[in-house]
Amino acid sequence: MIRRLKVAWPGQVPEIVSSGRPLRLLAVSDEVERAFDFESNRIALEPLDAILGAGDLEPDYLQFLADAYHVPLLYVRGNHDRGANWEALKVNLPRRIDGRIETIGGIHIAGMSWPGSQRGQAQRDSYSAWQQALGLFFRSRLRRKPTIMLSHVPPRGLGDTPEDYYHRGFSAYHWLCRRINPVLWVHGHTSLAMRNDWRVQWGDTTLINVTGAVLIEIEPPSLSGATIAAPTGATAGQGPSGAEES
Repeated sequence: MIRRLKVAWPGQVPEIVSSGRPLRLLAVSDEVERAFDFESNRIALEPLDAILGAGDLEPDYLQFLADAYHVPLLYVRGNHDRGANWEALKVNLPRRIDGRIETIGGIHIAGMSWPGSQRGQAQRDSYSAWQQALGLFFRSRLRRKPTIMLSHVPPRGLGDTPEDYYHRGFSAYHWLCRRINPVLWVHGHTSLAMRNDWRVQWGDTTLINVTGAVLIEIEPPSLSGATIAAPTGATAGQGPSGAEES
């Protein structure tokens, strides 16, 4: 099932939105969405402006989506995106968005892959996560602040499963979320079965677990009155603190 989320965009209206239609982003992660096997389902989502890949998907699947919609592909790599098959097929993909800030329709998007080496078995690397977060923070201060963050792993305590060490979010990402205050934080990695809701509202930031597929439509509030509702159990402005376990 392709979930949908309409976002009432605060502040300056994005370029595409001001032209008379919503900015439409298809975000995918972790699980192949079989609905895309059928052309009628793909057509029903048009038009799209970009594909956001949040990790743990094969390169040929990401390329299939980008080619099907003829739109830019912005992606990060997950903990399973490694090995001979990934290395052989990644040549067909654009450069991943790691540590960079790209602009789609006036919206600034930054990304962070699974931290650490992409070779061998994926190890949880809190030190590398802090390197990512600090680097992106200083780049955003020198250039422009991202309004959408794209990562494989969520910030700690904000859409993760803290009781599962390997699927616990990173404290460095939590710190970064508090510092740059993006409108949206798009991630995967967390099983939908382990959470009550695939959205978490934290202050002015909505964190979205896009495991499978989510269509994000960005609109000014005056067009449709669209809002982002905090899921049951989410409390705006509250979050965990403390040091990340290594």
